Amino acid sequence: MGRIRVLVAEDSLTVRKRLVETLESDPELQVVSEAEDGKSAIELCQSLRPDVMTLDMMMPGMTGLAVTEYVMAYCPTPILIVSASVNRGELFKTYEALAAGALDVLEKPLAETEIKHWEGKLISTVKLISRIKVITHPRARLSAAQQGLDGPGLSPGGGLSRPQVVAIGASTGGPGAVLDILRGLPADFPLPVLVVIHLAEPFAQALAEWLDGLSPIRVRYAVEGEPLPANGVLLAPPGRHLILRQGHLHLLAEPERHSCRPSVDVLFESLAREMASSSIVCLLTGMGKDGARGLLASRRAGAVTIAQDEATSVVFGMPGEAIRLGAAQRVLPIEAIAPALTALTHGIERRRRA
Repeated sequence: MGRIRVLVAEDSLTVRKRLVETLESDPELQVVSEAEDGKSAIELCQSLRPDVMTLDMMMPGMTGLAVTEYVMAYCPTPILIVSASVNRGELFKTYEALAAGALDVLEKPLAETEIKHWEGKLISTVKLISRIKVITHPRARLSAAQQGLDGPGLSPGGGLSRPQVVAIGASTGGPGAVLDILRGLPADFPLPVLVVIHLAEPFAQALAEWLDGLSPIRVRYAVEGEPLPANGVLLAPPGRHLILRQGHLHLLAEPERHSCRPSVDVLFESLAREMASSSIVCLLTGMGKDGARGLLASRRAGAVTIAQDEATSVVFGMPGEAIRLGAAQRVLPIEAIAPALTALTHGIERRRRA
């Protein structure tokens, strides 16, 4: 089996040399070329067809976001963002790049003491994402998405007489998938929506604000001890598990689950205990198995459970595992999930007004 071919796109010569040296130190990796600006990154990606690209967000000529959008449209390639950009505006661009098809983001090391750990993380992440088969258009057509909206367990009132909360879990490809769902919901969606998205802690600090600016529904981070609100979208904050207990939200610094904190399983399992048949639980695109067991626990407790389908998932790991376990009542394209949620909650706002 041949070595994994890597294209390094980074404008800083010092950082670029560090990236190349680190990657070349592993016998399974081969740096096929280097790009010092966005235009060169695109040209080299088209001509060399690397297995994976590492990409800085702030480069001359074209930003990392512009490079990601072009590459994913014309020569789909697994992209790892390697960035030191953690101010608000630059974080927003990183989220846009992830929504446009970049697979993961890794922070540049800030001190020499972090180098060894960072080098190992870089190598393992490049190897991991090189195995992901990226696609040009991850979104299926809405017409194809209509299948499965009606039927046992998903038609309004079908086994869910009074839904009280929606929960969503996602990992790789998650920012874009969650945004797709939120944009598809009405501004007066009548239930609270609890969300866990796996994202490296330095890059997750402005995710709620980014989603809030693009969603018709208010999005914010959950606050320790607050009662479950009547509506709105609440994200698990970076580095904390989110659970529901006795009607209140709690943020826990307990050990990671599946190497993740926040963990989707932790949230889903708490809802299975607390809300039983009053929950609608959705597991979206992501690498690994987090959320699969929690979705199964939710289904066994009487919740409506939905998994994103393979065609529209950036990575089918998490929803695929849930489907294998029999945890998903319905498997839907991403475009079908917001209409399904709206159908399930049909009449709640009318009953509240009455």
